[in-house]
Formats: sequence, C-alpha cells, structure tokens
Amino acid sequence: MRTVERYAVLVVWALIILFFSWRSDSFASTSTVKLILSTQTVILIATLGVMISLAVQEFDLSIGAVVGFGGCLVAVLDGEQGLPPGPAILIAIVACALFGAVNAAISVLLGVPSIIVTLGSGTLLTGITLGITDSKVVTGISAKTVRFMTDPFLFGIPLPFYGGLLLCLALWFVLQHTPLGRRMIFIAENREVARLAGLRVTLIRAGALVATSTLGGLAGIVLAGTNSAANPQAGASYLLPAFAAAFLGSTTIVPGRFNAWGSFVAVYFLTTGITGLQYLGYAGWPEQVFYGGSLVAAVTLSHIAGHRKLPSFA
Repeated sequence: MRTVERYAVLVVWALIILFFSWRSDSFASTSTVKLILSTQTVILIATLGVMISLAVQEFDLSIGAVVGFGGCLVAVLDGEQGLPPGPAILIAIVACALFGAVNAAISVLLGVPSIIVTLGSGTLLTGITLGITDSKVVTGISAKTVRFMTDPFLFGIPLPFYGGLLLCLALWFVLQHTPLGRRMIFIAENREVARLAGLRVTLIRAGALVATSTLGGLAGIVLAGTNSAANPQAGASYLLPAFAAAFLGSTTIVPGRFNAWGSFVAVYFLTTGITGLQYLGYAGWPEQVFYGGSLVAAVTLSHIAGHRKLPSFA
C-alpha cells in the first residue's frame, strides 16, 4: 500500500502522457520533452523555495513578488545601469535574501503569523518593483546573460534546467540525510516539543524563510535572463503553480512530507497537463482551473490520508 501511495502521482503522470499522446499527434515528440524541461525551471526553483518554508510549517505568500523583484532588479542593474552580469546577479540574490530576513524577523522573532507577514510584505515588494521599473517592462539585458540562460547545454536543453536539477539533489540530501533535515521534520511535527528538546527552532524557521526568498530571487533572475526582459507584474503568476506543485509533491516519493523529488515530479506533472491542454487548444482559463484544482486535490488528499498536518497560521 505504501508503494502504491508513493508512486501514484507517477502512474497518473504516465496516464496523462498517454492520453495527450493519443489526442494529439504532435504531443509525443522530443521537441515537446525539450519544451517542457526547458521552460519550467523558474517554477521548479520557486517551488523548491516554497517547499523549504512549508517543511517547517511556515507559509510564504511573497514568493511571487520576490520572483518579480529579483528579475527586475537584475534587469535594471544589468540592462540599464550597465553593471556586469555577475555582480548584478549577486546583488539581486542578496537583496532577496535580506527581504527574507525581514520576513523572518517579523514572523519568527515577533510572533506574527508568516502567512500575514508575507501577504503584506509581498504587496510592499511588488510596489517597490513597480517603482524601480517605473511600471514598465525592463529590456536591454546583456547578450551574455541571455545566452547563458537560453543556449542549449546538454541534449538541447539550456543550463538552468540542470542547475535546478542539482538544486533538487542538494535539497533532497539536506532534508533526507542530514541532522538539519531531521530537525526540520521534528519542528514540523511539533514545534514546542522540538524547542523543549533543545533544537534551535527560531534559527531554523528563520533560515527557511530566508532560503525561500533567496530561491525566489534566483527564479526571477532565470526568468529575466530567459525572456531577455523583466516584467514587474510577472511574478504573481508563479504563486499558485509553486504552491500547487509543493503540496502535490508532498503526496509522492516521500508521502506526508514536503520533499525535493516530490516537488520535482509535481512541477513536471502539472506542466505536462498544461502543455497537453495547450496542444489541444485549451489555453488561458483552463490552465487556471487545472492549477487550482490540482492544489485543492493535493491538499485534500494530504489531509484525508492523515500523514501530516497543514502549516499552522497561528
């Protein structure tokens, strides 16, 4: 029974692939595989960021705003200010990490629920993003940055996908095979007991929120480099997919826990569904229905199975 539960999403994924391959002659092709793998690195990185905070029972609703801010900041520094790509990327990542530290300070140290803090701070950050871009799409990102993000690297797939894959591997190792990962699981199960046991609960929770914002910024940088431009409103569209994938990922590979490979599978499971709908001519609102329905189904199944409690907002 445990094996069936662990791989149920993979089985459904295979069935979805078969269905769309049957309905569309052009779906089952290497070009479709490359398209799916090449275009979803941003969602993958954002999902892994969300997964880290959810793993310690924190809910970061600012992830979309951070994606937008990180991409726009690097675009402004690189494209408008003429800063070399390396320093521009570093500054953007540090700025996003500092934003996560502010979230952590208010939520963890002052005791304000993270869902409330990040809802407000995300709106604030969106305003800042609109301010630094003058509410316009920022273009002019250096050709070197664009090539780095878009040129085929291996098997015709750009480098960011492999970076996301390595990030997934690193987070899997940390969460499953290190003392830090075990402490995060302990905190998620019972925060007060973990505190009484001597774990540095405050530091770990704060670190998770900082990591979420850092990865959100990285996702935004990849988005800007891939598109060779940054839209200050683009980040909002990544909030729902990231949470849908994170919750769906908690029902597979390691059921009952937010885990890296489960998140990886969930991202490409959802992407396969969206791509299949597009091949059949159902773009736009059906995609929102698919993402929203997947999130509701994933959360419901996780709750009914009784493996884990959902993040506490108090």
